[in-house]
Amino acid sequence: MKKRIYYNKLIRDKMPEEIHKMGGNLQSRKLPEKEFERELLKKVGEEASGLLKVKSKKSLVAELADIIDVIDEISKHKKISKAELKNAQKHNRKQKGGFSKRIFLISTTDHGYRTNEKKYKS
Repeated sequence: MKKRIYYNKLIRDKMPEEIHKMGGNLQSRKLPEKEFERELLKKVGEEASGLLKVKSKKSLVAELADIIDVIDEISKHKKISKAELKNAQKHNRKQKGGFSKRIFLISTTDHGYRTNEKKYKS
């Protein structure tokens, strides 16, 4: 008897047939709307953490493409156009800048503004 491995995560549409082709048996279900939305957001984190493990440009391209696929699906699901995303991106760059200066923040004095207090320690 084969050992059952539990994943409990959102997978791509063609994965069930791939698992069957490789001789595997799977349990799956179709997610209701709210759960699908939550799992898509979790998927962004999962895919982004994969970037830390890449060793080659080819792997990097594949991981970035996965992230874009998830973002595209979230956008489609939430009815957000590519133009809206592009405008928000431009706005954010204008307001906050980009990352080209490679600034790595180590600490600040308490100046009354924190983006997410729980995330940062004193």
